[in-house]
Amino acid sequence: MTLHGMVTGLLLLGLGACSSLPSGLPAGGGVQVPTAWVESAASARSTPLARWWLRFNDPLLAALIAEALDANRSVKSAVAALRQARALGDVQTAGLGPSLGLSASAQRNYSGASRSSSNGFRAGLDAGWEPDLFGGQRAGVSAADADTAASLASLGDVQVSVAAELALNYLQLRGLQARLLIAQASLASQQETLQLTDWRAEAGLVGSLELEQARAAVAQTQAQLPALQAAALQTEHAIAVLTGQAPAALHGRLVAVERTPQASDDLVLAFPAETLRQRPDVRAAEARVAAAWARMRQADAARYPSFQLSGSLGLSSLALGSLTSGSSVAAGLLGSVSASLFDGGAARARVRAQEAGFDQVQSTYEATVLAALQEVEDALVALRHDRERLQYLRAAAESAQSAALLARQRYSSGLVDFQVVLETQRNALGTQDSVANLLATLNTDHVRLYKALGGGWVPDQDNTIRVSPAKP
Repeated sequence: MTLHGMVTGLLLLGLGACSSLPSGLPAGGGVQVPTAWVESAASARSTPLARWWLRFNDPLLAALIAEALDANRSVKSAVAALRQARALGDVQTAGLGPSLGLSASAQRNYSGASRSSSNGFRAGLDAGWEPDLFGGQRAGVSAADADTAASLASLGDVQVSVAAELALNYLQLRGLQARLLIAQASLASQQETLQLTDWRAEAGLVGSLELEQARAAVAQTQAQLPALQAAALQTEHAIAVLTGQAPAALHGRLVAVERTPQASDDLVLAFPAETLRQRPDVRAAEARVAAAWARMRQADAARYPSFQLSGSLGLSSLALGSLTSGSSVAAGLLGSVSASLFDGGAARARVRAQEAGFDQVQSTYEATVLAALQEVEDALVALRHDRERLQYLRAAAESAQSAALLARQRYSSGLVDFQVVLETQRNALGTQDSVANLLATLNTDHVRLYKALGGGWVPDQDNTIRVSPAKP
């Protein structure tokens, strides 16, 4: 067989062994994705969720989220990781083309006992190119592109998490402040009851037992205030750190007690498969699968021969003055091929290692899909049941408040025992506190649902979230 025939045979064998990347990976991988959510009907026209926090109609919340997305340290780290991935991708892409270099040298040689000398001068251009006949370099570029896509989606995932975490803390703060107001109002009512009991005790209408019970009720409510105040301050600190500031930096903006924001309930969900496509963590896991597939191809292509073309064009002369003359021109062209005859199975082992790595990221991708489906279903279940609970608790709070008012009126007239007053006040405080706490929980249910649906970024667009509303 001629040399030309051997080279042709090697080319055909290598090209036949290479396979192309799939045009697209199915949503969910090996996971069976349901066609609809169990707890809610999906629609082809789902509610846009790129700026879901605006649905709370709270300018301060929107401003704080914008500050966090701009200054949070985790976001900055993810942005740096994206820049690094893009730079490494540029390195891989540059390897597909030829390289060109410039060289120059001057040399002086001595020989013999007479110490005769000679000079040498050279200047030239050197070029080299490795044809990517078996697709190894293109596979490396595909892997780098997939890594960049994964970094972009990971940046989106960090931004989604930061926005959700800040919203959760903000809504928790407003809930704590609402509970603090309820406790303070209940304390004022109990203190009035204590004053009334003290007057009745001085008049000999009640004994010391009722007086001490009234004092105990006041002290118990007073003991709740420091715990709520401490929790509110700690939540303020968490919000400040999320925005990249010192813990106490936002106290002046957050200390004012405002209404507890409420998200609108007119949320229309997308189908499960569409939700998976808009979640950044699923997109990042999918990109990592594509990168692992490309690296498996790259490792397989490394088993086949490599070809190198190189050339040089330069000027060479013994004297510097004659370096530019036509007779000093020197040119060369070289073609080479190299192949491994025996490596102890290292090349095949590298392919097997990449295959194992592909299986790992594929399993991680499927686990991410399952976790995404569970998060949405769990958030829907929590939202529906908390709405039902809120209806009952509000009815209970209204009745408890009315009962406490009636008990105080009848007690002042001597118609009921003091135990009735204590019990009704305790029930009123407990139910009102439960309503405020559940309202905050209902808000966090909305935030968790928005996050589970992939809200907070726009797939297939760079820069993901970028908002800069003015500070209120």
